[in-house]
Amino acid sequence: MFKILKFAKKLWYIMVAILVLLVVQVYCELALPGYTSDIVDVGIQNRGIEYPVPEEVTQETYDALILFLTEEEKEIIDACYEKADKTYRVNKEVLEGESLTDLKNAMLYAEMIVFFLTSDSNEAKAMQGEILKGMGIPGESTNIMDIFKALPFKQRLAAAEDLKEKMKEYPDYMSEAAGIQFVAAEYEKLGMDMHDCQMNYLKRVGLEMLEIAVLSMMVSILVGLLASRLAAYTAKDVREKVFTKVMGFSNAEMNQFSTSSLITRCTNDVQQIQMVLTILFRMVAFAPIMGLGAVFKVLAATTSMAWVIVVAVLAVFMLIMVLMVVAMPKFKVMQKLVDGLNLVSREILTGLSVIRAFGREKYEEERFENASYKLMKTQLFTSRTMALMMPTMMFIMNGVSVLIVWVGAGKIDAGEIQVGEMMAFLTYAMHIVMSFLMISMVSIMLPRAAVAADRIDEILDSETLILDKEETEEMPEGNMGVTFSHVSFGYPNAKEYALTDIDFTAEAGKTTAIIGSTGCGKSTLVHLIPRLFDVSEGKIMIGDMDIRDIKMKELRKRIGFVPQKGTLFSGTISSNIRFGNVEASEETVVNAAEIAQAAEFIEEKEKKYESDVAQGGNNVSGGQKQRLAIARAIAKNPQIYVFDDSFSALDYKTDVALRKALRDRVSGATVIIVAQRISTIMHADKILVLEDGKIVGQGTHQELLKQNEVYQQIAASQLSQKDLEGKVC
Repeated sequence: MFKILKFAKKLWYIMVAILVLLVVQVYCELALPGYTSDIVDVGIQNRGIEYPVPEEVTQETYDALILFLTEEEKEIIDACYEKADKTYRVNKEVLEGESLTDLKNAMLYAEMIVFFLTSDSNEAKAMQGEILKGMGIPGESTNIMDIFKALPFKQRLAAAEDLKEKMKEYPDYMSEAAGIQFVAAEYEKLGMDMHDCQMNYLKRVGLEMLEIAVLSMMVSILVGLLASRLAAYTAKDVREKVFTKVMGFSNAEMNQFSTSSLITRCTNDVQQIQMVLTILFRMVAFAPIMGLGAVFKVLAATTSMAWVIVVAVLAVFMLIMVLMVVAMPKFKVMQKLVDGLNLVSREILTGLSVIRAFGREKYEEERFENASYKLMKTQLFTSRTMALMMPTMMFIMNGVSVLIVWVGAGKIDAGEIQVGEMMAFLTYAMHIVMSFLMISMVSIMLPRAAVAADRIDEILDSETLILDKEETEEMPEGNMGVTFSHVSFGYPNAKEYALTDIDFTAEAGKTTAIIGSTGCGKSTLVHLIPRLFDVSEGKIMIGDMDIRDIKMKELRKRIGFVPQKGTLFSGTISSNIRFGNVEASEETVVNAAEIAQAAEFIEEKEKKYESDVAQGGNNVSGGQKQRLAIARAIAKNPQIYVFDDSFSALDYKTDVALRKALRDRVSGATVIIVAQRISTIMHADKILVLEDGKIVGQGTHQELLKQNEVYQQIAASQLSQKDLEGKVC
């Protein structure tokens, strides 16, 4: 979870706000069961009487209570009640202050004694008989209150203390109930409407419940809104960071992560983090706060059934642990299988024409089916495992409910708790179990999100091998040559160098060509110029400056690079030609297309330069794609042109026309051409012959035909004997 939260640390203030709101929401939701308990116990059972202290008593009752009070208790009551016409009324400040507890403690047992001595209930008559028998007075018709009034003070006080000791044997609930009955009887004696009293209490408590419920709802909505915004902004930030990091990758880092994996990490993995962040605070953070709050409420209310909560929590905890141990490893496997499926899908869609040409549809279908089947099996396993969670959790919750009702019923019968208290306890227990249920539900997503976070961290924490120096130099304006000074290069983790001791100068205003057999290192050599890789030994200079001392952005701004595989972007022909120079004028775009021999097929299109280009340039041919890529480099108007076998898809006529137009346009620039065909480079000012990563010859076409065996072999494989003899001569 902390791996996911660290992505959102910039928005810490939103997280703090959400946590504060969650505390408010939990407080509101945990307050509602208490109100429910009050409605049942006070509003229904006690007829709306909240505490066993009458707000008003008759003179007769007041005198009766005084009989069973100590001097200290009498002082408390006298201080709290004021004499009215024929009654005594309690001070309003007493009902709202802390002295209410003192008043209740002083009056409760006296109220119970008076209630039992004056009540007509069977239980009261039995107690009256026991008291009379203990006092040696026979007969049931004797008015026991008159007897107590006639007793001397000390004897009456001793008898009252004996009665209080008996009353203390009753549970608190029974004592409170007797006090409430005393108050209700007193109110009826005063002529008060107990139905109105009850309804007023129920309306007041119900209105308070409604206010708390509305507040809880509003806080819940606000938490959802903030959590969604937090997740959305975090996902945007993570995507931006990952994309920026990938954009700064050299070819070495691109080879470390597959393209399909990078796509998955930038989309699916970020989406996993966003989804979990959305519910992280709404469920993961909410659940522990709710669970702890409910536990405190339970312990504060009653500890006699706390063991039921312990049993429920242990059962839920064991279930979650089993599910996590079984399912967690599979979530890690699932992400790799998603990468594999993306890889297969991308290869099939990209190479669809080749697959059809070679009749390999059946094989590729089976390959895709195999990757999809492995992912499906893993997803089914995790889904089925987690599907057991909900019915099992419901079984635990229902079992806990039955256990609480069963145990609570016995305690209600024994007079230890009230019905409303059991209902509140049941609600709190459900809150506790639901908290663990929420955590277990999120436990399905957290492992996948944790794996996704690790995969994103792999990108963000990966070391970028090619970086700008802290202090760089400014490149001067004007055309400059490119010098390779004893350059050697090896790919990461390779045992041998791909290029060894490359030493030459491509002069400004001249064309330098590179030729050699496949795999000899031609493309690798030109990739070193824009620092797609960095040299292992030696240095590359533009003019007198080491390219490592120049900002990469400035360096690449001066280079027009046409890769071996022409890549176009979705948009229009005009936007693709302007890709390297967005401010290029219409004239510049047209001129670049004419030099690249692309104007002819562009003019044939209905929308001409505003014609649409599909993703990857799939709606143009290979030759047209190469010509547009060349036009893009020309429109940039760089100081250095690098053509990495960029003429291979062109026919001979177009190749010749393009090179002639290019020579007139870039007369002052440095031109480096990699080619497989001798016809493309035979007019170059200097030709480098590469073999096994080394320069085995350099010179003009005719010089190499005379002196270089490797070049002679290449020429012999491409030119006729007549052409060779003509060229030699």
